[in-house]
Amino acid sequence: MKRKIIIAISVFSLLLLLGGVYIALTIEGATREVDSLLRLHQIEILREHLLIELKRAQSDLYLKNTRHAQSIDTVVSHVRTMNTALSGCFSCHHSKSIVTRLNDLKNQVEQYKNALSRVFTMRANKSRLEAEEDIAYRLGMDLISEVDNLTTMTNRRLNERTQVALKDITHTKNILYLILLFVPLVVLCLSIFFFRGFTRPVDVLVTATRQLKAGQFNYRIEGLKDEYGEVAAAFNEMASSLKEHYLRMQWAEQIVILAELAGGLAHEMNNPIAGIKGAVQVLSVNQALSEEHRDILLKVLDQIERIEFLLKNLFNFAQPPKPHFLPVNLNEVFEKTISLAEKHPYFLSKTSGVITIMRDFDPHLPKTMADPVQFQQVLMNLLLNAADAMPNGGTLTAQTLHEEASPFLRITIRDTGSGIDQSMIDKIFQPFFTTKPKGTGLGLSITRRLVEQHGGSIRVANNPNGGASFTIDLPVKPGEESAA
Repeated sequence: MKRKIIIAISVFSLLLLLGGVYIALTIEGATREVDSLLRLHQIEILREHLLIELKRAQSDLYLKNTRHAQSIDTVVSHVRTMNTALSGCFSCHHSKSIVTRLNDLKNQVEQYKNALSRVFTMRANKSRLEAEEDIAYRLGMDLISEVDNLTTMTNRRLNERTQVALKDITHTKNILYLILLFVPLVVLCLSIFFFRGFTRPVDVLVTATRQLKAGQFNYRIEGLKDEYGEVAAAFNEMASSLKEHYLRMQWAEQIVILAELAGGLAHEMNNPIAGIKGAVQVLSVNQALSEEHRDILLKVLDQIERIEFLLKNLFNFAQPPKPHFLPVNLNEVFEKTISLAEKHPYFLSKTSGVITIMRDFDPHLPKTMADPVQFQQVLMNLLLNAADAMPNGGTLTAQTLHEEASPFLRITIRDTGSGIDQSMIDKIFQPFFTTKPKGTGLGLSITRRLVEQHGGSIRVANNPNGGASFTIDLPVKPGEESAA
């Protein structure tokens, strides 16, 4: 987010800087061009003024010896004004070629002045005076023609340059208009872009909050980056934590209700079942019974014992015994449990494949406070479940692990069976939920309650290469006093 804000400010500043620099340079160039044109027009005015003065001096020459002749003082004044106009031309020009041409023009003007001076001051004979007048006349006409040609040529060039300058100014003006129109549009588009970049993550977070408020704990935020990505990660973690707490609360409520129901049901059924069992046992030893009837009574006893086993599980589920904590080495408990499990029919059945047990025990596993009997029951239940999941044989991995500085021990039982249906994996610890034809659905529920009584947690997940893994995280509690 900080980087986006810095980029936005930098882009806006760069656009303003470039626009300001361009406008300043454009105005400076246009001003310089206009100033140059004004100077050239001033020069042109001086040339035209020189031409006018030449014509006035030439007119004075025409009017000589007529009744409209000018006085000598007027003629001198016109010549001086002509000389002043020529000097003004020199003050404005700096080009070498123009200066050379003006020098030639100055020499001609000097000759013309001298010729006029001789005409108006000479008292010689008439023929010579007429010759001087002819010379002055030709010099004046040549000067007028020269200045007129120079003025005409420079006027044409100046007009062309003026037209070009006006076109450039018009082009520059259009560009400035485009800049004034384009820059706000660019700023607006960039503002919308960055505004959406700022508001979209907020909308995503608000939507996620509403989903969470509606109880959608599986909703997750994806695709956010920068600081918003960190907020999204924290939100997802919070949602997972809330879901876990919600499921635990739901589990606790179910446990309370089911424990009361199971305890009452087991208590009410226990005495009748005991009476029925005793009666059947008495009947089964009667010598007067045929073998067929005796077999039927023995089958009834088997079903009664199964009911008793279910009632025992109901009692354990409703009122599990309090753990008797002792400092134990779970590697030893695990090894003892595996030795007992290997004698179970699941591992000894001739019709099933061979189940290989791989031990991966952490030799540095610290002791912790636990009830060895209850934990042996937990491990036995998980081992038998793993063996039952591999009817055609496979590999069962028993692992313990303790990472340095971690407050938990980790126990993992991994099988290579077919795994658990993903739709059932969240229900596997629920009471009375089972996929086995003869299962009670209480084994894993009791296992979970025993683990939680030790302050730990249990979870299940499918393995990437097949099978399932049950993982127990048990807190390390060394040196605590045992409790009855």
